[in-house]
Amino acid sequence: MENIISTLSQLARTSGFYMLAADWRQIVMIVLACGLLYLGLVKKFEPLLLVGIAFGMLLTNLPGSEMYHPELWDAYIAGQLRLTDIVHDGGLLDILYIGVKSGVYPSLIFMGVGAMTDFGPLLANPKSLLLGAAAQLGIFAAFLMAIGLFGFDPNVAASIGIIGGADGPTAIWLTSKLAPDYLAPIAIAAYSYMALIPLIQPPVMRLLTTKEERECKMEQLRPVTKTQRVIFPIIVTVFVVLLLPSVAPLLGCLMLGNLFKECGLTDRLSDTAQNALMNIVTIFLSTSVGATAVYYRFLTPQTLFIIVLGLIAFEFATVGGLLLGKLMYKLSGGRINPLIGSAGVSAVPMAARVSQKEGQRANPSNYLLMHAMGPNVAGVIGSAVAAGFLLAVFGG
Repeated sequence: MENIISTLSQLARTSGFYMLAADWRQIVMIVLACGLLYLGLVKKFEPLLLVGIAFGMLLTNLPGSEMYHPELWDAYIAGQLRLTDIVHDGGLLDILYIGVKSGVYPSLIFMGVGAMTDFGPLLANPKSLLLGAAAQLGIFAAFLMAIGLFGFDPNVAASIGIIGGADGPTAIWLTSKLAPDYLAPIAIAAYSYMALIPLIQPPVMRLLTTKEERECKMEQLRPVTKTQRVIFPIIVTVFVVLLLPSVAPLLGCLMLGNLFKECGLTDRLSDTAQNALMNIVTIFLSTSVGATAVYYRFLTPQTLFIIVLGLIAFEFATVGGLLLGKLMYKLSGGRINPLIGSAGVSAVPMAARVSQKEGQRANPSNYLLMHAMGPNVAGVIGSAVAAGFLLAVFGG
């Protein structure tokens, strides 16, 4: 009988329920993970990513699960461990996180994005590239505020700023290299605000544009030849990678995926990149990113600051695109609707749809979707270039 009681007592002490009482922050994180699951499953906020992130967060904060070990990654960054040691001693999510840390997952996601992206509107109206560049204002505004107002280190500030690019994989790619301790809050902020673009952007769009500007109807885009579509990803890759070699993994995979789509000879590869590969990588990426939200690192004032700065970054990105759009409206004699400037963030195609909706609100016969897709896909390139620039400057 005494042995039975001792065994039961030992089981009780090693149970997750017993360890859960050791630190209330674990309970908070479990509740928060369930809240994010609610947003993903019920409110449908970026469910393909948010559900995995939230479940990874849940797993890593269930005491005793031993699926992710931040201390192993700290030792690896300090040069005290090798990846083989992490594979040997780590848990399941430690092994999956290798793909995040190495930049493999975000790059493969970009290959799928490239295979789904039509650069035709950008090629038909190259001026829209400027609108995509202007929308990157949010990245650098948030970067400066993170340093000047909140005292973040430059590498962390750069990772926070990239939220303004409205590109989750880019935010994960850059943060995993510059500020891995902040990966979870930055990823959650990036994907949450991407889902909220239909709520975040319209008030700013109406505030900064006049009714006359919003009513502006644009001419139909010119046709784009197949040769132009095939040559474009090759030229962009050569030029941008020579300019910023650090951006090669992201931009190279983006353009390779697009080349699969446009050449007409690799339909099977394009389909795999868009569907099977992207779905598999999304599962690994989201759960391993969520696993980094360990309670004692996530529940800090810095997390709240990141959430606030992420919203500011999105608003400044919208403002940057709109202001240049207004300038182009004036210079073109009223032929360019400034609303398409707000689509310069790289949330494809959601931001373009918001521009379309606001244009039709002002003028029901207004069709801006394809015009807005130009700045929208330009924003994908712009955010990747901005991330490469920040990595080159602060990556050491």
